[in-house]
Formats: sequence, structure tokens, C-alpha cells
Amino acid sequence: MNDDLACLMYLLAHDDAAEGPYDRSRTQLLVRAAALIDLAVRGRLGEDGGTVTVSGTQPTGDPVLDGVLRDAAAGHGWKHLVRRHRKQTLTQVEDRLAAAELLTVKAPRTRFGTRRLTVTDHALPAALRARVSTALHGDTPVQEIPASDAALLALAAAGGIRSVVSRQSQKTFRARIDACTERLAALAPGLENAVRALPTTMIAAQGGMGGS
Repeated sequence: MNDDLACLMYLLAHDDAAEGPYDRSRTQLLVRAAALIDLAVRGRLGEDGGTVTVSGTQPTGDPVLDGVLRDAAAGHGWKHLVRRHRKQTLTQVEDRLAAAELLTVKAPRTRFGTRRLTVTDHALPAALRARVSTALHGDTPVQEIPASDAALLALAAAGGIRSVVSRQSQKTFRARIDACTERLAALAPGLENAVRALPTTMIAAQGGMGGS
């Protein structure tokens, strides 16, 4: 699970009190963006004139990543792929974590509620938050921060996960967050732009816009 950005993003966004993500609609987009970054890091996704390109035909063996690869094969842009099938992707990530016994799943309290999810090992998200906090508050040059930690910091800031990046930290360390986000441009310029656009994308998604 150490190199699975989508699962790590989910654990960062999980809220024990809510028995699930801190904000389900926002987390759908964050997890989906994390999967795209993961695939770009692996060299499976690239960019040609703003359109996402796929390299290779072999499946990854991860149903989350393989689903994103199938979507990308249609020749969309990064922002479209962040929104595409985001609800399904989030559920798949939760199922994978449950299968790994990192989440326990309980039935919804009401007929129209969502299933309740609890992290089984609280040390795991705590250690993950500590990693991202070090990336944010530490004095290590941004280019030397592990790529996964820089990506998770960029996503947590864009998604407004206040348990990871407080409002004050968002202001104080704006330049450092920006520098971590800029590192995504080395993978694909449009990927960086899609992450920077996440706050606007989230507002549109909560208003019922932006795909399914």
C-alpha cells in the first residue's frame, strides 16, 4: 500500500468521527486525481497537446488504476479524467482497503445513508499525516521531497483537508505548496493545471456539475 497514491489519499482524507471521508464528494475527486498522478509517475500516462495519452497495454493489476487507464484511452483531458467515474473510483478504493483489512465496513444507519467505514489501524493515517506535515513544515528543499509526499501535500491543500493543511498553514506555506504542485508539471503540464483547478472543480461537483 506504500506506493498506492489513491489509497494513501483516501487515508489522509478519512475522518473517524464521520465514519468515512471528511467530505465524500471532494474525496472522490482527490482519490481520482491521486490515481492519475500514480499512473503518470509509473510512465503509463503522458500528454500530447493537452490530451492524455496512454503508454503500454498491460494491466497494472490494480482495478482502480486499470479503470482509470481505460477511461484515459478515449483521449480526454486531465480535468475531464479527474471527474470521470469518480464515485466508482472512490468505492473501489474503499473496497481495496477493506480487502486489505485496513478498513472495517458497516451498513448505513439509514436507508439512504452511506456505509460506515472505520480505519482499523490508526497509526497508519497518523504516520501518513506526519509525512505530509514534514513535507509542509520541514526545511528539505522541495525537489528533494519524495514525489509521493509532494503530490499528497498538493492534493490535501487543494482539497482543503484541514486536518492535514490548516488554513493558517495554507497561507503561511503557500510558496512551498505551490512548489510541490509545480513538480507535477514534470509529469504533464495539464496534470498540474488539473490539480490547481481542483477547488473550482469541487464547487462545481457539489453543485451537481462535472460528470459522474
